[in-house]
Amino acid sequence: MRKKYSLSFILAFLLIFNMMPIHVFAESEVAPTPNNSESIVVDARSALLIEPITGKVLYEKNSKEKFAPASVTKVMTMLLTMEAVDSGKINLQDKVTVSENAKRMGGSTMLLDIGEVRTVEELLKGVAIASGNDAAVALAELLGGTEENFVGLMNKRAKELGMNDTTFKNCNGLPIEGHETTAYDIAIMSKELLKHPKILEYSGTYMETISEGRKSPIELVNQNKLVRFFDGCDGLKTGFTNEAKYCISATSMRNGVRVLAVIMGAPTYKVRNRDAGMLMNYGLAKFENKEILKKDTEVEKVVFNKKGDKFFTAMASTDFSIPVEKGSEANIDKKIKIDKSKTSYVKGEKIGQCEISLNGEVIGTVDLYCDRDLKVGGFLQNLKSNFTNLFDHAV
Repeated sequence: MRKKYSLSFILAFLLIFNMMPIHVFAESEVAPTPNNSESIVVDARSALLIEPITGKVLYEKNSKEKFAPASVTKVMTMLLTMEAVDSGKINLQDKVTVSENAKRMGGSTMLLDIGEVRTVEELLKGVAIASGNDAAVALAELLGGTEENFVGLMNKRAKELGMNDTTFKNCNGLPIEGHETTAYDIAIMSKELLKHPKILEYSGTYMETISEGRKSPIELVNQNKLVRFFDGCDGLKTGFTNEAKYCISATSMRNGVRVLAVIMGAPTYKVRNRDAGMLMNYGLAKFENKEILKKDTEVEKVVFNKKGDKFFTAMASTDFSIPVEKGSEANIDKKIKIDKSKTSYVKGEKIGQCEISLNGEVIGTVDLYCDRDLKVGGFLQNLKSNFTNLFDHAV
């Protein structure tokens, strides 16, 4: 009888338990998307959410209060490296020899050896994916000669960008007195780094193996778990030290809309990821993508005479779209700047730019090309044409 009662009790308990809603909390989970900024609750010390094309601030908490940034420092290291690559100063396939100074870096590393030769691209992967302090120093020494010189370049670039509350003391964010910045300044340098989209190929990679020239391959695993678990997340950089706690500069894109969230001083990595994910969900839900120009389509007809028979069509060389707030009135203006000083134009050549403004602020440019060959002629030919037009219009 006792056994029967026990079995019935267990079956009843299981039946009731199965009817109850069960919520499993995963590492990747974030809070529900808030309806407005007032309903956002961030547990980290400081936070900022922006739309990076326009720079519009969507949420902030203590965003100009100074804190240690930990490895989020490496956003500037990556920025200076990408600027050097895109300007032609260095190449992604350039070889870099790892120094003893780079090798002895503590914290997170790529496990590089003294004298090991790696490419700039491999070191960038080591920084963006595994947060390698050794890789960051190797890049710093390549670009600055010494890490100390490179830190000078970091601070110089920070001033140029208007990062007025930032002082860098090293290139990787290892603890040192006076090394500090703000969520606002991190957003500035992160926004600038996003102008070099190649970096997202690295920061958006969850796992990578580097094996060339090594007995034991380097296995890189992304410190930013949102890359794996948050839809659309492809960067940029995490950080942690006992002083800084858990930090991140996180970016995501969905349906052509990108947002950037900065978290500083979260008590745990789960809180950091939840706060960043909550902010990004809010921003992504608030904006929609608006197409302004489509590649290889007409932008404007450019006429060179009064008769109107001497002209070419300025064509867009790339697509261009901008994020606009849902339900808002966006004042979008296109201004064409054409070089009309030439006497002839060749089909396909660049002939100017289209400047796009949103609510009076320039947010981007698109190169324009000529759709046909055209001979405009010199001064005498234009003078003759003007006389002809004058007689054509005489009564």
